[in-house]
Amino acid sequence: MIRFDVLTLFPGMFAGPMDESILRRAREAGLIEVALHDLRSWAIDKHRTVDDYPFGGGAGMVMKPEPLFAAVEAIQPLAEAPAKVVLMTPQGRRLDRALVAELAAEPRLLIVCGRYEGVDERVRAHLVDIEVSIGDVVISGGELPAMLLIDAVSRVIPGVLGGEESLTEESFEGGLLEYPQYTRPAEFRDWGVPAVLLSGNHAEVDKWRRRQRLLRTRARRPDLLPSADVTAKELAWLEATPPEAPPLDRAPLDATPGDSVD
Repeated sequence: MIRFDVLTLFPGMFAGPMDESILRRAREAGLIEVALHDLRSWAIDKHRTVDDYPFGGGAGMVMKPEPLFAAVEAIQPLAEAPAKVVLMTPQGRRLDRALVAELAAEPRLLIVCGRYEGVDERVRAHLVDIEVSIGDVVISGGELPAMLLIDAVSRVIPGVLGGEESLTEESFEGGLLEYPQYTRPAEFRDWGVPAVLLSGNHAEVDKWRRRQRLLRTRARRPDLLPSADVTAKELAWLEATPPEAPPLDRAPLDATPGDSVD
């Protein structure tokens, strides 16, 4: 079980995503807990001000330290386990599978959603334990990244997905992208499904899927291959297979050039 405390100026943004699908079921089962906290509750003036102009000038506003420190210090005692304080910011460590696993090992995360031009540097230096980014992009605030983090971390909590095999076959497992997926009907607008997937031969299906993971990763994310869990034999097969074949998105994909990869 993991608890997420979310400190935000817009708690209403979380109502839909936290109350639907996997996250809703996980909350109902007691596998995760999500507590929302409105930062303005800790503002110290009648206007509930949480931001101010930056010293030295410049565009935009900066989130003030007083409400953030007061909020985190008030939220920490609300549960027995101390919370790791996470600041969502484009300057943070990029969220990936390794970081998700690291965060999922914590009993509690307190997620601070940044806004405006960011937070006072004293918040980064003296209040936050880790800064996390969802990628090299700037958006309006930390709420959407916080939702993404909660979803990603929740999925690796035992019992949330219902079957651990769901985790082992996803994209980025072992450093490779996931293989192509098909469902009924077997024929749609003259596009078919690879015959191997209809064969009932599970060993051949596994081989096909492994080959497709290798090919798709090479085509779409070749930067992953150097650190992926790939054998020397698989790398040799990949090097001997022309980049243009087989097509990754168009059936049929029955025959994959090159020797089979066991």
